[in-house]
Amino acid sequence: MKKKGVLAVVSGFSGAGKGTLMKALLQAHPDQYALSISATTRLPRAGEEHGREYFFVSREEFEGMIREGALIEHACYVGNYYGTPRDYVSEQMESGKDVILEIEIQGALKVKERFPDALLLFVTPPSAAELENRLRGRGTESDEVVCSRLKRAVEESEYMENYDYILINDNLDTCVREMHELIQAQHLRTGGSREWINRIRQELRCL
Repeated sequence: MKKKGVLAVVSGFSGAGKGTLMKALLQAHPDQYALSISATTRLPRAGEEHGREYFFVSREEFEGMIREGALIEHACYVGNYYGTPRDYVSEQMESGKDVILEIEIQGALKVKERFPDALLLFVTPPSAAELENRLRGRGTESDEVVCSRLKRAVEESEYMENYDYILINDNLDTCVREMHELIQAQHLRTGGSREWINRIRQELRCL
């Protein structure tokens, strides 16, 4: 029986290194993982392609997806809709791939409500000082933006207990290994093995 994939939801502070972590994980295990692609109503930026960075759809199409229940979660940000298509995630998981969904906290909690077996991972630097250093080290944001992101991190920290595991992104290789191990261990949880449990029960009854 083909093993069904795990849905892993990743959140974390801005500046925690989530994007770098996701990229490294997929590079290390290209056949094991699929990064969920969101649908959005915003226009493509230079170099972006439909079905690679995002599924670019019209506002009417997106609202239709909401009505039809075709999204796992969705939100409106700066005037545009963003959401996770249910079919894409389901197809990847049914094929045996573990799906990584990188979204904000509110979306992550919605996913957990609908998919209790989903694994919630929160990525954080080793300290608040390091978070500030990383944000300022980008050199692309004003002091006002950095302060805004740090203030938001204070609010986001109130939800950390809602996650299954905290990943401290101090050393990238270590963090990638820990994330991979946690996701693979999720396959062994009884909640994610219901089909196998039902099959072995049926086989035992037939002995």
